[in-house]
Amino acid sequence: MIVGRQIRAARALLDMSQDELAEAAGLTPQAIRKIEGGDVQPREGTIADITRAFNDRGLEFTENSGVRLKSDGVEIFEGPDRFDAFYDFLYEHLKTKGGEVCLSITDERLLSKYRKNPTVHYKRMQDLSDRGVIKKFRILATKSNFASDFPYNLYKWQPDTSLAPTAFYTFGDCLALISFVHTPAPYVVVLHSAPLADSYRQAFNIAWDAAKAPPQKDSKKGNTDDKF
Repeated sequence: MIVGRQIRAARALLDMSQDELAEAAGLTPQAIRKIEGGDVQPREGTIADITRAFNDRGLEFTENSGVRLKSDGVEIFEGPDRFDAFYDFLYEHLKTKGGEVCLSITDERLLSKYRKNPTVHYKRMQDLSDRGVIKKFRILATKSNFASDFPYNLYKWQPDTSLAPTAFYTFGDCLALISFVHTPAPYVVVLHSAPLADSYRQAFNIAWDAAKAPPQKDSKKGNTDDKF
């Protein structure tokens, strides 16, 4: 069973506060403080929730009271209940690595369909952008509203491409591949591979240069043309 000093070390490695861990694990900050201080003996279910929160962020506990970043290079987030965990992972990775984010997707509306609270994601990305952590966030989409209340993202339109409900992200040294046809959807595979991320980023840049400006809104309809 993990011990309090492991949890403290894990938080330090991820630059994660007690409040952030409490939210990720579905616990209270007071509970986290007591567990870390050795004031209480947590239940197995509580330990499982804490372990899951760290695993989702690419960290694992080892024998002899140690912690380490996962070295297997692959993270899988399967189903709607795990989709928000993927965005937590994205956020935590960007907090540390920063840089540029590229998103290529056939139908951007699928992201909001499966996220429980898209606004949380938008606000976190905007905060990282405002602080200069995210240098650029580009979205290449076939179907989208091509608009946002948050100015951190840049859009381009890629018309008449394969309409398979898929997407990929590149961020930091990671590549995330997303399928919306797998059951249960969505199915996300994150590969910790700088060469693969760079390859997809280069392909994205080529497609971005060839893409078009987003379709303009129809003032009468208040939205873009339905075919978009």
